[in-house]
Amino acid sequence: MRFEIADKSYYPFILERDKHMCKSLIMRKLKDKEFIIAINEQEQAVGWLRYGYFWDLFPFMNMLYFDDAYRNKGHGRKLVAFWEAEMRAMGHKQVMTSSQSNEDAQHFYRKLGYKDSGSLLMDIDPALEIIFTKKL
Repeated sequence: MRFEIADKSYYPFILERDKHMCKSLIMRKLKDKEFIIAINEQEQAVGWLRYGYFWDLFPFMNMLYFDDAYRNKGHGRKLVAFWEAEMRAMGHKQVMTSSQSNEDAQHFYRKLGYKDSGSLLMDIDPALEIIFTKKL
Protein backbone atom coordinates (compact mmCIF):
# COMPACT_ATOMS: atom_id res chain seq x y z
CA MET A 1 0.00 0.00 0.00
CA ARG A 2 1.27 3.43 -0.87
CA PHE A 3 -0.13 6.91 -0.37
CA GLU A 4 0.00 10.01 -2.53
CA ILE A 5 -1.57 13.42 -2.73
CA ALA A 6 -4.61 13.02 -4.97
CA ASP A 7 -4.97 14.88 -8.24
CA LYS A 8 -8.08 15.42 -10.37
CA SER A 9 -7.74 11.99 -11.98
CA TYR A 10 -9.15 10.48 -8.75
CA TYR A 11 -12.36 12.50 -8.97
CA PRO A 12 -14.52 9.61 -10.33
CA PHE A 13 -13.27 7.22 -7.61
CA ILE A 14 -14.02 9.71 -4.83
CA LEU A 15 -17.32 10.92 -6.31
CA GLU A 16 -18.66 7.37 -6.47
CA ARG A 17 -17.88 6.70 -2.80
CA ASP A 18 -17.96 9.99 -0.87
CA LYS A 19 -21.63 10.63 -0.15
CA HIS A 20 -20.88 13.49 2.27
CA MET A 21 -19.70 16.13 -0.19
CA CYS A 22 -21.10 17.94 -3.22
CA LYS A 23 -19.33 17.50 -6.56
CA SER A 24 -17.91 21.01 -6.73
CA LEU A 25 -16.39 20.77 -3.26
CA ILE A 26 -14.68 17.47 -4.10
CA MET A 27 -13.05 19.09 -7.12
CA ARG A 28 -11.99 22.14 -5.09
CA LYS A 29 -10.42 19.98 -2.37
CA LEU A 30 -8.57 17.98 -5.04
CA LYS A 31 -7.26 21.22 -6.49
CA ASP A 32 -6.20 22.34 -3.00
CA LYS A 33 -4.44 18.97 -2.45
CA GLU A 34 -6.61 18.08 0.55
CA PHE A 35 -7.08 14.42 -0.37
CA ILE A 36 -4.50 11.68 0.14
CA ILE A 37 -5.21 8.52 -1.84
CA ALA A 38 -4.38 4.95 -0.78
CA ILE A 39 -3.21 2.79 -3.68
CA ASN A 40 -2.92 -0.99 -3.50
CA GLU A 41 -0.26 -3.26 -5.02
CA GLN A 42 -2.29 -3.48 -8.26
CA GLU A 43 -2.09 0.34 -8.56
CA GLN A 44 -5.81 0.76 -7.79
CA ALA A 45 -7.20 3.46 -5.55
CA VAL A 46 -8.79 1.79 -2.51
CA GLY A 47 -9.20 4.61 0.01
CA TRP A 48 -8.49 8.17 1.00
CA LEU A 49 -8.02 10.67 3.77
CA ARG A 50 -9.78 14.01 3.30
CA TYR A 51 -8.92 17.04 5.40
CA GLY A 52 -9.42 20.76 5.76
CA TYR A 53 -8.54 23.35 8.36
CA PHE A 54 -10.25 24.21 11.65
CA TRP A 55 -10.28 27.99 12.11
CA ASP A 56 -8.25 28.04 8.85
CA LEU A 57 -5.26 27.13 11.00
CA PHE A 58 -5.29 23.55 12.34
CA PRO A 59 -5.32 20.58 9.94
CA PHE A 60 -8.58 18.73 10.55
CA MET A 61 -9.10 15.19 9.22
CA ASN A 62 -12.66 15.13 7.89
CA MET A 63 -12.84 11.59 6.56
CA LEU A 64 -10.82 8.40 6.52
CA TYR A 65 -12.24 5.89 4.03
CA PHE A 66 -11.25 2.47 2.70
CA ASP A 67 -13.15 0.07 0.46
CA ASP A 68 -14.55 -2.82 2.50
CA ALA A 69 -11.84 -5.32 1.50
CA TYR A 70 -9.13 -3.02 2.90
CA ARG A 71 -10.67 -2.22 6.28
CA ASN A 72 -9.34 -3.52 9.62
CA LYS A 73 -5.94 -4.40 8.14
CA GLY A 74 -3.84 -1.53 9.52
CA HIS A 75 -4.03 0.63 6.40
CA GLY A 76 -5.95 3.41 8.16
CA ARG A 77 -3.31 3.67 10.85
CA LYS A 78 -0.60 3.98 8.18
CA LEU A 79 -2.55 6.54 6.18
CA VAL A 80 -3.12 8.71 9.27
CA ALA A 81 0.62 8.47 10.07
CA PHE A 82 1.43 9.54 6.49
CA TRP A 83 -0.94 12.53 6.81
CA GLU A 84 0.52 13.51 10.16
CA ALA A 85 4.03 13.42 8.67
CA GLU A 86 2.87 15.61 5.77
CA MET A 87 1.32 18.09 8.21
CA ARG A 88 4.48 18.12 10.34
CA ALA A 89 6.57 18.77 7.21
CA MET A 90 4.30 21.73 6.43
CA GLY A 91 5.13 23.16 9.85
CA HIS A 92 1.97 22.27 11.74
CA LYS A 93 2.35 21.43 15.42
CA GLN A 94 -1.12 19.99 16.01
CA VAL A 95 -3.83 18.14 14.08
CA MET A 96 -7.49 17.50 14.78
CA THR A 97 -10.33 15.16 13.92
CA SER A 98 -13.72 14.15 15.30
CA SER A 99 -16.03 11.19 15.66
CA GLN A 100 -19.56 10.72 16.83
CA SER A 101 -19.97 9.21 20.28
CA ASN A 102 -21.87 6.25 18.80
CA GLU A 103 -19.08 5.36 16.33
CA ASP A 104 -16.18 2.98 16.91
CA ALA A 105 -13.81 5.44 15.21
CA GLN A 106 -13.42 7.29 18.51
CA HIS A 107 -11.48 4.31 19.92
CA PHE A 108 -9.29 4.15 16.80
CA TYR A 109 -8.26 7.80 17.17
CA ARG A 110 -7.50 7.41 20.86
CA LYS A 111 -5.24 4.43 20.07
CA LEU A 112 -3.37 6.70 17.67
CA GLY A 113 -2.68 9.21 20.44
CA TYR A 114 -5.53 11.63 19.84
CA LYS A 115 -6.91 13.25 22.99
CA ASP A 116 -10.51 14.18 23.72
CA SER A 117 -10.64 17.97 23.52
CA GLY A 118 -14.32 18.82 23.63
CA SER A 119 -17.64 17.96 22.08
CA LEU A 120 -20.44 19.41 20.05
CA LEU A 121 -24.13 18.57 19.90
CA MET A 122 -25.88 19.51 16.67
CA ASP A 123 -29.64 19.64 16.14
CA ILE A 124 -29.31 17.53 12.97
CA ASP A 125 -27.99 14.45 14.79
CA PRO A 126 -28.65 13.24 18.33
CA ALA A 127 -25.15 11.77 18.72
CA LEU A 128 -22.47 13.85 20.40
CA GLU A 129 -19.55 14.82 18.14
CA ILE A 130 -16.27 14.31 20.01
CA ILE A 131 -13.39 16.59 19.01
CA PHE A 132 -9.88 15.10 19.15
CA THR A 133 -6.50 16.82 18.98
CA LYS A 134 -2.97 15.48 18.71
CA LYS A 135 0.33 17.30 19.10
CA LEU A 136 2.82 16.46 16.38
